[in-house]
Amino acid sequence: MSQDPGRPDTSEGTSGKSEDNQQDNLDNSEQSSRKKIRQNTPSPSRGNTPQASPPQFVSVEELMETAKGVTNMVLAHEIVINGGFQIKPAELPENSLERRVRDIVHKAFWDCLETQLKEDPPSYDHAIKLVGEIKETLLSFLLPGHTRLRNQITEALDLELIKQEAENGALDISKLAEFIIGMMGTLCAPARDEEIKKLKDIHEIVPLFREIFSVLDLMKMDMANFAVTSIRPHLMQQSVEYERKKFQELYEKQPNSLDFVTEWLQEAADDLRSRMVPAIDHGATSTSTAPVLCPVAVQNHAYLKLLKWDHLQKPFPETVLMDQSRFQEMQLELDQLILTGAILLVTFNAAGTALSGLPAFTANLKMVIRVLLTGLHLPSFNLSEALAVISEKICAEVNSCLSQHGFTPFTLEKETELKGQIQAVAKPNNTVCKLIDSRIQSFLESYLASGHQKSLPAIPGGLGPIQKELEEIAINYR
Repeated sequence: MSQDPGRPDTSEGTSGKSEDNQQDNLDNSEQSSRKKIRQNTPSPSRGNTPQASPPQFVSVEELMETAKGVTNMVLAHEIVINGGFQIKPAELPENSLERRVRDIVHKAFWDCLETQLKEDPPSYDHAIKLVGEIKETLLSFLLPGHTRLRNQITEALDLELIKQEAENGALDISKLAEFIIGMMGTLCAPARDEEIKKLKDIHEIVPLFREIFSVLDLMKMDMANFAVTSIRPHLMQQSVEYERKKFQELYEKQPNSLDFVTEWLQEAADDLRSRMVPAIDHGATSTSTAPVLCPVAVQNHAYLKLLKWDHLQKPFPETVLMDQSRFQEMQLELDQLILTGAILLVTFNAAGTALSGLPAFTANLKMVIRVLLTGLHLPSFNLSEALAVISEKICAEVNSCLSQHGFTPFTLEKETELKGQIQAVAKPNNTVCKLIDSRIQSFLESYLASGHQKSLPAIPGGLGPIQKELEEIAINYR
């Protein structure tokens, strides 16, 4: 009768191993890039906060209360946004001081227990304390309705009775361990069945108790993640109001705590206003009043600006600081998508209609480009060299596909021209990249403006080959 989520499905297909391995290597590289992004994300505790408001002195208690509120808000936000959020045990580095100290303390504790059990007669003081801890842990796993199991645990692990048995030399530790393992098997998630089975094969008391506590720690983690899964729907309903309340409390205690948000929104409003002024100047009528901005439009434009943010030089707005790493990952994906779209656009323009309408060919080109652009945002990445390799590979793929479908392959002159166009996208002001970037921004802005409509806006011209990837980004962005 498990209270925790079921065991994960571990079955996987075995076909296409070569392609799968290539994809796995690509995914691992992307995960490394994302990890570097998170490591390089500036800390929320920033020292360059502008002093727009006079400093306000607060007590240590108020600071602690505020910090606790922010921590709770960050945790709740992560649970809501990240559908795969899980609490994981802390892993100390292999040779760290903390790990060495922990290992020494644990070894000393278990050595002391073993010494007591080898005395004549054996001393069970520490062992009984451990049984008491195990009892409390098992009871913590129970729901209010588990009366029968609660009674079983309370009766079998009656500490007073166990002490009397120990004093009279009648205590059977093995029998207690057998009951504990059986109850753990009843309460654990199916994913822990293998660990429970291994416990039954351990016959020495001290190693057995050590492994029991190790498995109990895993069960605690399972219960915590089960609780997270259970409260996620409730948090999703309350998250907006909860975060609004927490930010209001933070603002009341520290009036300058949202200065970066104010600056961010003001910049977005100024950008929109500057766009509207030329339109008014060229209109049939003139007016001296400032153009009226829609708050939703300002908000949508402000969020688009986050995709072009200079994370190292510019402080991130406070209200979206919890999602900074996500915005950086989307920025990485968009930068790579802009290059991919530009390369595909010049390629299909060069090939004409001969290769249009071939999804498999387009997917193959995208995979080639994606693999060779892996690590694009790393300092050691050389874009010019990567584009040179990409241009060679794409020309070979295009000629092969043209031949397969009965068309004349590219001449040497046309190949050279296409290679030059592909390598030119590395230039900062490349026209094709600017065009793709502009159309991507227009699509995302239209998508945000569409609100909660189920249908996506029409894909702008030239973005057809990257439509799937762009729509995925748009859905995650909203």
